[in-house]
Amino acid sequence: MMLLILKLTLAHLIGDFFMQPDKWVKAKERKKLKSVWLYVHVIIHIALMFLMVWDLSYTLLILSIGALHLIIDGAKLLLQHKKTKRLYFFIDQLLHIVSIIGLTILFSEGDLPFTFSFSSHFLLLVICAAFLTTPTSIIMKIIFSKWNITKITKDKESLKDAGTYIGILERLLVFIFIATDHWEAVGFLITAKSVFRFGDLTASGERKLTEYILIGTLISFGIAILVSLLYLNLKIYV
Repeated sequence: MMLLILKLTLAHLIGDFFMQPDKWVKAKERKKLKSVWLYVHVIIHIALMFLMVWDLSYTLLILSIGALHLIIDGAKLLLQHKKTKRLYFFIDQLLHIVSIIGLTILFSEGDLPFTFSFSSHFLLLVICAAFLTTPTSIIMKIIFSKWNITKITKDKESLKDAGTYIGILERLLVFIFIATDHWEAVGFLITAKSVFRFGDLTASGERKLTEYILIGTLISFGIAILVSLLYLNLKIYV
């Protein structure tokens, strides 16, 4: 059953964070239940679950998760507004994960056969690593939506999306270091980033930008450490 839950969770991550362009999200927020992209999004989720599971005996389970995904997304679109957008995002994701686990327990009569060559350990590894890339970047973007980041970073020369890629790389490195029991390397990484980033920020004397970088760094490293610890504890049971 654990392998089935992991496959469905991976399908959810891919569908919600990697295969949902920003223009779809904006169209859904604007048109709500009338947006065609809401239904395309759910269909993609269902297709991904079928692809990951590759077993038609789970059709009812997959369709049920898809229907619940539509209900949850639809309710979020109707209930959220600008001030509660961050809150409803996290509630939405929590409900999706709970629905996957709950419905799998309800419908599943046994563990999913190993139709693919990879194991549950490998699938757990892929899910954790994938979560630390685009999904975490989106989560951090939603957290920072409380502040006008564009105003803070205005007139600051930087490569396009450089901060996003730096964040993804540092989180993946933290995950690798902790997963391989090299905590000292995490400390070295934090020190190295402090030397390169905070030296320039101190010289610039811009407090708001310094606070923004500091908060972002702590959240990024914090999420990476939590996911790494979660991986180390969960791999015992899969």
